Amino acid sequence: MKLYFAPGACSLSPHIALLESGQAFELEQVDLRQKMMKDGSDYRAINPRGQVPVLKLDDGQILTEAAVILQYLADRKPDTKLAPPCGTMERYRLQEWLNFVSSEIHKGLGALFNPKATDEWKAQHKEGLAPKFDFLNKALDGKTYLMGSQFTVADAYLFTVLRWTKIHKIDLARWPAVAAYFERIGARPAVRNALQAEGLLN
Repeated sequence: MKLYFAPGACSLSPHIALLESGQAFELEQVDLRQKMMKDGSDYRAINPRGQVPVLKLDDGQILTEAAVILQYLADRKPDTKLAPPCGTMERYRLQEWLNFVSSEIHKGLGALFNPKATDEWKAQHKEGLAPKFDFLNKALDGKTYLMGSQFTVADAYLFTVLRWTKIHKIDLARWPAVAAYFERIGARPAVRNALQAEGLLN
């Protein structure tokens, strides 16, 4: 398998999942601004939308969308328990979290990367995100991971997008359970290895 990634983008989440599950893979870095790979080839030949992540399977098929790739990787290694079994209520709970992270946190924080956004708009948008973090803080209070005591691919995804709060100067100290969770996930060996491989550790 080959993972197409950009350092610190949402492709970090399947990178973490690959390392957590011990699966063999190659990395291919993408310049998202130029839509090019390191060899100068056009990335849009791989993904016409020009976005990461993309997971190229051994048979040549292409998977896109972080939440889908994460579940695919988890299902390849069910013994790692990165996702509950398909058809169980716990699996639907995982999908709830993946959808929430994608539609509410990823989309919300991602909008702040728009270079045309004014400081006033960004300030208003950040306050609009506060209730989402309030919800997360309550959900994580007293829990180690989103699903309770088991690390899952939803945690890889949430950690990845929570990293963007530092870029956008959103202080997680306002939400102590979220802040503690972020530090806890960041200390996992596989997470640190993924960060190091992407050049994201100081």
